[in-house]
Amino acid sequence: MKLLPAGLVLTLIVGAQAQWYHFPGEAVQGARDMWRAYDDMKDANWKHSDKYFHARGNYDAARRGPGGRWAATVISNGREMVQGSSGRGHEDSAADQEANRWGRNGGDPNRYRPNGLPRKY
Repeated sequence: MKLLPAGLVLTLIVGAQAQWYHFPGEAVQGARDMWRAYDDMKDANWKHSDKYFHARGNYDAARRGPGGRWAATVISNGREMVQGSSGRGHEDSAADQEANRWGRNGGDPNRYRPNGLPRKY
């Protein structure tokens, strides 16, 4: 009988610490962040801005928490896998992945910001 309350207390402690229940919402918000960066990239239509928007999307998504970081990883890796099979170039894909990791790990996306890109981005 004492095992039931002990299990309940342990579950509440673990649940409160891990906050696993936030993961799905973070993932959805992170996916939105990635889409917003993509949409801004298309809207800006600015030369040499690709890496900046990669880093920014990953940065914004990862700041949401573990779910956002997961979404950024899945979306970035999926995009690069599709892009790599299209024959666009291994070097470009590797540079994109570097920008993705930089942003996902909390690096300032402005490292990749091209000169003259409007401040609204």
